[in-house]
Amino acid sequence: MAGKRKSSRRAFGRIRKLPSGRFQARYPGPDGVLRPADRTFATSTDADRWLQRKRIEIEEGRWLDPAEGQTTVRDWAARWLAAVSPQLKHKTQATYRSLINSLINPALGDRELSTLRPITIAEWVGGMSTKGLSASRIRQAYRVLSQIMRAAVDNDMIPQTPCRGVRLPRMPQTEPHILTPLEASRIVRSAAKPHDLLIALLAYAGLRVGEAFALRRADIDAAGGIVLVDENLAEANGTLVFDTPKSHQKRLLRVGPSLAKRLGQYLEELPGGDDALLFTTPAGKPLRYNQWRKAYFDPAVSAAGLTDVTPHDLRASHGTWVADRYGVMTAAHRLGHSNASVTTRHYARPVAGRDDQVAKAADSWLDGHDDDHGARSGHGDNDDGSSGALTPV
Repeated sequence: MAGKRKSSRRAFGRIRKLPSGRFQARYPGPDGVLRPADRTFATSTDADRWLQRKRIEIEEGRWLDPAEGQTTVRDWAARWLAAVSPQLKHKTQATYRSLINSLINPALGDRELSTLRPITIAEWVGGMSTKGLSASRIRQAYRVLSQIMRAAVDNDMIPQTPCRGVRLPRMPQTEPHILTPLEASRIVRSAAKPHDLLIALLAYAGLRVGEAFALRRADIDAAGGIVLVDENLAEANGTLVFDTPKSHQKRLLRVGPSLAKRLGQYLEELPGGDDALLFTTPAGKPLRYNQWRKAYFDPAVSAAGLTDVTPHDLRASHGTWVADRYGVMTAAHRLGHSNASVTTRHYARPVAGRDDQVAKAADSWLDGHDDDHGARSGHGDNDDGSSGALTPV
């Protein structure tokens, strides 16, 4: 009787002794449904303490329905991807789907969200490393899982993300090959027509390869020397997709008179209307990166007497030239970066000889002269005798 009187007077929840001698606690959730604790207790006091903590969780609005945490990673990942896909580029959608299907679901898909711990994620990352996956691929998969788990937290599925404190493999540090304007010009002059114009747009306008592949007649104002960058051609799982530029940064770019004139002459011979692509395969199809590079870009690099140059190196070189002469903000605009820190971190690199010029100028400052001609003299001529003009011919 005493036990029953104690149970009836309990302000929150119920406790009962099991045949095993352990104690079970049950509590009413905010919806009134009576739920059992996720474990049993050695004493009624332990069970009572657990109930009091649960009561405080509910009163403070921190309570999570345990049933939500029982959702599997596979089911939640599918729901999350369906929700975010409308805001993603087609290539990004395909990349996320591939990572989920190939790396996340096979290892974690059947696990309940609430069972994941940082050690679980660390073991998953370690397993991918053991299998020989690249650091880039592992970090991509981890970032996607982190987004999935963060969404689970935001939707009150779990109290905190298990993607925390996990050591990821370090990315190899690779520096872009920064060319001089004359070296880039040699590649342009060595390329087959009209791909010389495409390469010139990479080097002297800073376009991404996909942006150059997506240029149409209507995007070129040859008389005004203006190029509109408002599309990008990307390849996702073998399928070519036209989309907005990376980070959705559409922009107008001015090109040098020489390049503008050559673009105008090319447009006069280009068949089709305003939507006609400037650069295509011989069959008139959109270009694919690997095929284009093998057929046109790499041969031009070799013919120019250069090695170890990628199309992206031309864009990085352009960013360096512009940042060196006209500032990082100007370079960020031309490259289509919403944040200049991206330009500094990935593209702008010190130009050879600039440190010597700064030292010479600093010496004149020490002597009391207010003449910084020494620091500026490099803006007109490079150490190799080339001028700073950003035109390919």
